[in-house]
Amino acid sequence: MGNKVAASLAKLGPHFERAGNDGNHIAMGPGQDLELEWRSAGLELPDLDQLREYRLDRVVDQLNQHGYGGIILMDPMNIRYATDTTNMQIWVMHNASRYAWVGADRSVILWEFYECDFFAGHNPNVDEVRPAIGSTYFLAGNRHAEKAKAWATEMASVIAEHASFDSPIAVDQASYLSYKGLEDAGVTVAFGQEVMELARSIKGPDEIKAMRCAVHACEATMAEMHAALKPGMSERELWAMLHAGNIRRGGEWIETQILASGPRTNPWMQEASSRIIEQGDIVGYDTDLVGAYGMMVDISRTWVAGDVNPTSTQRQTFELAVEQIDRNSQLLVPGRSFAELTHESWAPPTADFRHYCVLFHGVGQCDEYPEIFFPEQWDSAGYDGVVEAGMVFTTEAYVGARDGASEGVKLEEQYLVTETGPEKLSTYPLDLVF
Repeated sequence: MGNKVAASLAKLGPHFERAGNDGNHIAMGPGQDLELEWRSAGLELPDLDQLREYRLDRVVDQLNQHGYGGIILMDPMNIRYATDTTNMQIWVMHNASRYAWVGADRSVILWEFYECDFFAGHNPNVDEVRPAIGSTYFLAGNRHAEKAKAWATEMASVIAEHASFDSPIAVDQASYLSYKGLEDAGVTVAFGQEVMELARSIKGPDEIKAMRCAVHACEATMAEMHAALKPGMSERELWAMLHAGNIRRGGEWIETQILASGPRTNPWMQEASSRIIEQGDIVGYDTDLVGAYGMMVDISRTWVAGDVNPTSTQRQTFELAVEQIDRNSQLLVPGRSFAELTHESWAPPTADFRHYCVLFHGVGQCDEYPEIFFPEQWDSAGYDGVVEAGMVFTTEAYVGARDGASEGVKLEEQYLVTETGPEKLSTYPLDLVF
């Protein structure tokens, strides 16, 4: 299968050809200054061609392992993984106007938003780009059933060409009418999110290089935040620095706005507000950002605002969170089961302290499989699996007095699982003051 995209762009003219190649933001990369900064820090830049090949191999391997003829991707994170293309990532999360096909035969077709077929010009793994059919009510109105049927009919023709109606076809997410249209066309629909989460769970060498660069960029922004933190600024002012620094350093977006100060740190999960940070307040936040190369950096820090020493209560709460991170991270070794992570992990007594919703979770392009719950959640929510080399986890800790009488502390570190154990990817100092 040859790449038809470059040839079609050439026919449209030099402005489209440039937009799809050297003018494409992914092809342009983070920029010379940022790349020089990373190299000066001893980091290797990822080979994006090899990264794309690795990811396509992972998807095709999962399709073959499951016996599926192909997969239809609507989730923009999965589309990015399979095609290394982006287009209005947040917008298309709630407006299904771009999607992709990956066949077990390694065929790759991308359906793009209106006149945006140039976005795949940089990736020779994409064989063809077609105009997308939008069937959500916003895009199609009272013609949504008609559009969903047209979508399913076109998909059935792709399946007939590249797979077989005898093999199930995975779908990561779609509307009810889209699923029904596929079934009416004789397609056996399988669960595509499983395929993609398993494919994404083991990172390749170039994905790890990309993640190291993203971590470096994130931590440079965190240093700016720490230098600027002072009593009298609002929580939103401080959080805005994280967003701005991420975008300036090649990042894409931030999944949450979790930053809180003083009494708003307990209970946790409160988003940045207009509250003015006061002298001696604890300030905690979660980066939750999709950074350089589309790789997530998900780490948390808690600091004391102002030129003051922490109180004894602040210090004791912080030390409990540090102990949880230090003890639990050592469990991230190949071959350990998710059940063992759950039941062998340590946390301060839950009768006295609130904790985070999970002990660990995977991370790659975003929060990913698996999630490791607390022991008391095992029967209702836990599931088993095995830790493998190449997985990336975050180790979580939140400690806040259950009676709400004191502030809470949020910490989180990011680890690569290697053959010999966990390697900490995050390097920013872990202390209340420094």
